[in-house]
Amino acid sequence: MSIFKNIFRSKSDKEKKETSSDNRGKHMPQIKLPIDESFTINFKANGGKFLYCENLDEVFENTNLIFKENNWTDKPGYFYDKNLKERFKSLNLKTESLKDATYFFTTCENLIANDGSLLISSLQIAESKLIEFPNNFIVFATTSQIVTNIGEGLRQIKNKNAQKIPTNITTIKHFKDLEEKDFLTYGSASKNLYLLLLEDL
Repeated sequence: MSIFKNIFRSKSDKEKKETSSDNRGKHMPQIKLPIDESFTINFKANGGKFLYCENLDEVFENTNLIFKENNWTDKPGYFYDKNLKERFKSLNLKTESLKDATYFFTTCENLIANDGSLLISSLQIAESKLIEFPNNFIVFATTSQIVTNIGEGLRQIKNKNAQKIPTNITTIKHFKDLEEKDFLTYGSASKNLYLLLLEDL
């Protein structure tokens, strides 16, 4: 098949798709998005800052950009996860105790597609409450950690940690200051959150 046929065929296919979606009635079920796309849309709607990385070099490069953007180069951070601290040691980050840290660098259990939240547990935050952590979070995660909903995330936690299930399981969902809090957001700690998402699928 010639290259021109491919170009024109894909264009007409696209037009057909657009026409068919325009003609969908309001009572038709919504088109289901892939979970990675769904997570990205909902995460950004919650106010999160999303940095997609194809490899570890891009992860380190984007981490440096976060530090420059916020003037955190000389500011101390807090790592609870020793393996994560070791992984980022080439960046020579200053570390401090939790109460004196400007930012918290962590992993998470899962990324929840249907509401754009992050599922975390005692493996990331011990038995501390989110309000005890700095306002600034940098989260390192991979695309394989994206799941459809919290139920699926909880099942994965249980399967991965069959010997000892972690405690203090919670979600972070609000990544910007909420001017008006309603009963749904009452008691939740909003965080200025950057997500470094590494492609591993």
